[in-house]
Amino acid sequence: MTAIDKLKEYLASHDVEVWEYVEPTATAASAAAAVGCRVAEIAKTLLFLVGGVPVAVVTCGDMKVKSSRLKQAAGLSGKVKLPLKDEVLRFTGYAPGGVCPFLLPPDLPLFLDSSLQRFPTVYAAAGNSYSAVPVTMIQLERLTGGRVVDLCDPIPEKLINPDE
Repeated sequence: MTAIDKLKEYLASHDVEVWEYVEPTATAASAAAAVGCRVAEIAKTLLFLVGGVPVAVVTCGDMKVKSSRLKQAAGLSGKVKLPLKDEVLRFTGYAPGGVCPFLLPPDLPLFLDSSLQRFPTVYAAAGNSYSAVPVTMIQLERLTGGRVVDLCDPIPEKLINPDE
């Protein structure tokens, strides 16, 4: 069973549907184009290594995780860095571009950035780079067990939409 098939089964049992696309959804910008929403409404799931310890963060597509806040929330110290592709798969069970907040390993800390609360619905990945899951913040909290924290600052608009 593929990652998206497992997710479909799990999410269906919670009355949440998975949308699939022909267009790629691997980045916040491409996911927003496929879904037909703003980049800010994409719930991107990011993996960080904090002093070598994996930590996952879900935030809006227009936000950037602040290392100092992540270390404080996780209770960890050391350098914050992005993992290699094989590390993403090893620590989350998903390949880059399809990492989602659902069915992550139970020992992987997961934080939900408070910026997600701006929208009634956000769109997370569903285990591959051609999918999206419309969810509310309440559903995200309930289905992931993630803790809501203030971890991010906005990305300047010119970096989100460089062509505008």
